Amino acid sequence: MASFVDFFQKGKTFRPKKKFEPGTLRYSLHKQAQASLNSGINLRDVVKLPPGENLNDWLAVHVVDFFNRINLIYGCVTDHCTEKSCPTMSGGSKFEYLWADGIKYKKPTPFPAPQYINLLMDWTETQINNEEIFPTKVGSAC
Repeated sequence: MASFVDFFQKGKTFRPKKKFEPGTLRYSLHKQAQASLNSGINLRDVVKLPPGENLNDWLAVHVVDFFNRINLIYGCVTDHCTEKSCPTMSGGSKFEYLWADGIKYKKPTPFPAPQYINLLMDWTETQINNEEIFPTKVGSAC
């Protein structure tokens, strides 16, 4: 059985790190990612609920943060995935994602990838801004 180190040998499946132009958003995101990976932080400790904190509040903060980061990342690829170059929202050749929100699109509907992502991001933002799901007032019940 091959070891983990053998799996990532140069010239086989390993690709060298891409260079990012200093001063760009990608460079900044790359530096942040590298800093967190090289900081020696135990990620299990970072994501634990702090003592005395409400689990729903803790989850809500991280859901919003994750959404904001995904939005930034999507902004980096949006110019490369057009309706012409990405005519379907797919996960490879075997999976196609269809959109259904239960309101405007009651039946699963195919969309080009950029439209699908826009619908998904808009839907997610609507959920995050819904006070019944993500209350913003201190002491509000979720």
